[in-house]
Amino acid sequence: MTALLSSPLAALVPTADPAPLVEPVASGLQLVLAALVAIALIVVLITWAKVHPFLALILGGLTVGIVAGQNISAVITSFTTGFGSTAAGVGALIALGAMFAKLLADSGGADQIVDTIVGKASPRTLPWAMAGVGALIGLPMFFEIGLVLLMPVIYLVARRAQMSVITIGIPTLAGLSAMHGLVPPHPGPLVAIDSLGADLGTTLLFGVIVAVPTVVVAGPLFGKLAGRWVDVPAPELFESREEKPVESRPSFGLTLMTVLLPVALMMAKALVDIFVSDETATVRQVFDVIGNPFTALLIAVLVAMFTFGKASGMDRAGITRSVETSLPAIAGILLIVAAGGGFKQVLVDTGVGTLLADWARDANVSVLLLAWFVAVLIRLATGSATVATITASALMLGLVEGLSQPEVSLVVLAIGAGSVFFSHVNDAGFWLVKEYFGLSVGQTIKSWSLMETVLSVSGLVFVLLLGLLV
Repeated sequence: MTALLSSPLAALVPTADPAPLVEPVASGLQLVLAALVAIALIVVLITWAKVHPFLALILGGLTVGIVAGQNISAVITSFTTGFGSTAAGVGALIALGAMFAKLLADSGGADQIVDTIVGKASPRTLPWAMAGVGALIGLPMFFEIGLVLLMPVIYLVARRAQMSVITIGIPTLAGLSAMHGLVPPHPGPLVAIDSLGADLGTTLLFGVIVAVPTVVVAGPLFGKLAGRWVDVPAPELFESREEKPVESRPSFGLTLMTVLLPVALMMAKALVDIFVSDETATVRQVFDVIGNPFTALLIAVLVAMFTFGKASGMDRAGITRSVETSLPAIAGILLIVAAGGGFKQVLVDTGVGTLLADWARDANVSVLLLAWFVAVLIRLATGSATVATITASALMLGLVEGLSQPEVSLVVLAIGAGSVFFSHVNDAGFWLVKEYFGLSVGQTIKSWSLMETVLSVSGLVFVLLLGLLV
């Protein structure tokens, strides 16, 4: 694994019996031009023309094939094939994750986690406690949902402790953002895992290992500095936020057990795969089923219907309503992710990935650094972590051929770290944080944007360090 960090990329792609790659359909110059034109088109459509990323990715995928000289019918076939396979492989996981998160929020379980952890913290340890809250809530929830859910808590804690909302808020956002970029079942990591053929259990295990120190650096440690640069009181919002009564919430222990259940099942499968080499062993076969991401999340949702639903006093109609209302909010995410799969497939079928892999064989570039840098560039251009992950994983596809599963998982995490780099004015999250925290653009850059940058860079550092040990 040390070669993954220090040696030329040539050492990473075996010369003997490599996995078959798609033969390029045109010259190198034409393929590079096709990829650059498509990416530029996506960037312009999203940032300037304000076109929805779903449409931008469709047009970008068609552009790659057309500029590369492919028949338009073949391009459409490539795109729809990638769209369908991605929707089938990732879509169900995103939907199950959304159902779980909605049950957690509606039951009062999220409030229970927040109140329990924050209630036991001293003023000095509050930023650390809030980082833990952000990470824990961020495990099952999308970033935007977690942010909206936790903002009233951030305000309340900052006022009670008489601290800057930045000192309390930045650690919380670091926890949410790290989970969003590094840990499945969030859409970005899931797409990269699906595109690159990484093992989900291994990536989940590595993602948590990387996320913990990353949150510490970008959260409480950086938040202390950011709170000095941007010292603002908590806005007078959500004063009358209605919370579920404590007596009707699920207990903290039950809530924590349920939140960690899918994570534990997927991690257990990864560990069993490592320590039980016999694929016919009963324990291996059992965990291959229950540790499968689809099965693990399905089990978690079914369990949550009782531990979150019944335990909080919901009747069958209430549970059904909570599950149903979770799906419309993620329709756009599902379409973007599936369109990203179509864009990836067109890149694959034109042979762009093969071309990049051939060129990289002679370059003294770490595949992890390259993966991170590509994701950073696309993140800066589009403002979307998910689009950055989709595009970067598609471009890196040819470069992971022949790598072991742990190495591919590290590439996924490097892309995830790069995808959250320096959120700025083209990112919806930037404006969400600005408005909720009551900041100016400059204050938002000095706090939120720099936190994302610290998180991205420290995430890469910890991925590189983990690569030395694996």
